[in-house]
Amino acid sequence: MSKLTRYVMLLAVVFAGMAATLTASAAQDATPVGGGDLRFVVVTHGQASDPFWSVVQRGVDQAAQDYGVTAEYQAPTTFDMVQMGQLIDAAVASQPDGLVVSIPDADALSAPVQRAIDVGIPVISINSGSDVAAELGVLTHVGQTEYEAGLAGGQRMGEAGVTNAICFIQEQGNVGLEERCRGFADGLTESGGTVENLAGDLNNPTEMTQRIQAALSADTEINGVMALGPSAAMPALQGIQASGREVQLGTFDPSSDVLQAIQDGDILFAIDQQQYLQGYLSITFLTLYNRNLNTIANPILMTGPGFVTSENVDQVIQLTEEGTR
Repeated sequence: MSKLTRYVMLLAVVFAGMAATLTASAAQDATPVGGGDLRFVVVTHGQASDPFWSVVQRGVDQAAQDYGVTAEYQAPTTFDMVQMGQLIDAAVASQPDGLVVSIPDADALSAPVQRAIDVGIPVISINSGSDVAAELGVLTHVGQTEYEAGLAGGQRMGEAGVTNAICFIQEQGNVGLEERCRGFADGLTESGGTVENLAGDLNNPTEMTQRIQAALSADTEINGVMALGPSAAMPALQGIQASGREVQLGTFDPSSDVLQAIQDGDILFAIDQQQYLQGYLSITFLTLYNRNLNTIANPILMTGPGFVTSENVDQVIQLTEEGTR
């Protein structure tokens, strides 16, 4: 058994103990430090209708049910940092017992997050923001380090024989996605490969398909594409198929479509950050903080990266149908 496996198993035991403690506390009607009726607000940059973020929300909802608290999930209608900052400010004004935020653009969101902390609202960041969480003073961060995840993806692409690749960014200005591409480039460079970034528009899948097809037609040396999420992966796959080229495709964040494509042999892998845990653990930690003043000394970066490949995709598909992956 590897050290990493033992560590993950230890974390599982710790989290199970946390859940048992909280459930027992609720069953005994103990009075929490923060009051009897805890309400948390979750503000992310991804809509609950998105296949990735819908799983985050399921984690949030399940934790709220398990611990007897209220959790409200909110997000801007599109990737809009101004609107997201306004949602955070509105959440702060409602005086919740805790706030969960993703931080895809620290320049745009640091001020509203800081305002929450300044008025005494405990804040946990999830998904993106691991690089600024400590500086901002949030309680902890739950997610994966985007650079390291991209690095692992680049290394795996290199092992698959990719020498020239595109990193396909579907949300311009999303620092987390830019970090994924930076890591991917460094990872592929280790085996002598090169990477070119290509921007796409999340709200225009047809245009994204056309951009991939055009890029592959213009440069026949390209033999790999790294998409940064399901919303980019499927248009990228269609662009590859339309080009008639044999090109390896990898992506981040499995969805049902992505998993089916892996099963069919059309996508090489999906990097999995286990977003259900991001929703579930953030509510767990806020509940522990309010009820027992527990804090987490270090960020929880063990939700990813993992890889979904042809070897384990059947099991992951079963869990996806249950809504937890």
